[in-house]
Amino acid sequence: MENKTQNYTPEILKIIRSNTSPGIMRNKLEDYHENDLAEVFPELTVKERVKLCRILDLDMLSDIFEHTDEKEAAEYLNEIDVKKAALILSAMETDAVVDVLQMVPKDKKNLFIELMDDDARKDIAVIASFDEEEIGSKMTTNCIMIRENLTVKQAMSSLIDQAAKNDNISTIFMVTDKQTFYGAMDLKDLIIARQDQPLEDLIVTSYPYVYGNELIDDCIEKLKDYSEDSIPILDNENKLLGVITSQSMVDLVDDEMGEDYAKFAGLTAEEDLKEPLRESIKKRLPWLLVLLGLGMVVSSVVGLFETVVSQLTLIMCFQSLILDMAGNVGTQSLAVTIRVLMDESLTGKQKFELVLKEMKIAFSNGFILGVLSFVLIGLYIALFKGKSFLFAYAVSGCIGASLLLAMVISGAVGTCIPLFFKKIHVDPAVASGPLITTVNDLVAVVSYYGLSWILLINLMHLAG
Repeated sequence: MENKTQNYTPEILKIIRSNTSPGIMRNKLEDYHENDLAEVFPELTVKERVKLCRILDLDMLSDIFEHTDEKEAAEYLNEIDVKKAALILSAMETDAVVDVLQMVPKDKKNLFIELMDDDARKDIAVIASFDEEEIGSKMTTNCIMIRENLTVKQAMSSLIDQAAKNDNISTIFMVTDKQTFYGAMDLKDLIIARQDQPLEDLIVTSYPYVYGNELIDDCIEKLKDYSEDSIPILDNENKLLGVITSQSMVDLVDDEMGEDYAKFAGLTAEEDLKEPLRESIKKRLPWLLVLLGLGMVVSSVVGLFETVVSQLTLIMCFQSLILDMAGNVGTQSLAVTIRVLMDESLTGKQKFELVLKEMKIAFSNGFILGVLSFVLIGLYIALFKGKSFLFAYAVSGCIGASLLLAMVISGAVGTCIPLFFKKIHVDPAVASGPLITTVNDLVAVVSYYGLSWILLINLMHLAG
């Protein structure tokens, strides 16, 4: 049976727009997940959203706003009473609050921060102190911190005290009296331990961690390697500041893939539907200008082979076949190389092996496709163009050889260019789709027309 995601929007809208009392409405809405409620917010009028924010409790509202896009969340907060908005922000995850406040006008932002409680204000200041590219900007202070020298009974008591404000309790982080990170333990281990058992026996002191000022791009691979639900973030003095949750890690990986995809498409950053036309043009135009220049180079190279085309016009029919296949191989090799280059520990030998492997793959695929092209295109020319079988298979043989050569060179180009960019400390993702395809067009044109000139015209004298 096909599994379809249930759409609760009509049901929720019906409840909100009914005449039931606030208490009954709140009870009914509590049966739905906060994400489902967040999806309904854009469907509501301003009046209905204000009404809903008065009816729902703070915990529920904070969860709803955490599942809402930060731009929309900032708009919704602007619609309600400023004190209520500050209370909602105080109850939200600190990393989500920082993201939302970035979308709020400066004067309103300062007012929100001023009205928030002291703990929330302090946590926001810590996270806001990191640059957007640093992993510390994505952390949350919603975690349990317990002294490492307590007994199991004391640790359980401390956990209960903190759990009222921090609901990320599946992993407990241990610190010294100076807040220095010491290790971590699972909640399950603490629950089943005997009261008089030393806490030291339960602590994992080799638990992974990262520093807040590490760049996201540099430590994202390390974070992905661990299956922990949260990873501690430390300052330069090894004090525990907060954690990055598994959900935040998923979001970071998703954002990273989105950025890489944008670069593959020849953009400088991702676009969204609400982005102004001028901004979209600014992102695309620089690359298009570069590619226009490269396209002119390719066209001028084709012009060098004008005599080949004039003497053997039939070969023009199959130019796009060679160009397309070369571009496809180059883009495939690029995608593999970008993925492999995320491993910072690659040696020179491993990089050489990568180039060799991609060339072997391109040769194998090129040989198979070249043979198929030789057989099928030869038949096509002989049967549908009325040429002799000798002429037909001479031309198709040249096409097959050109296809093999262009694919092998394109496989090497698609691997070597990002390796070169990485070597000179330029993001290899910028050497992406459009650039690789244009370079491979040049390779394919030279390979195809060069072989046609050598084999068909100079050696076999097939010019007509």
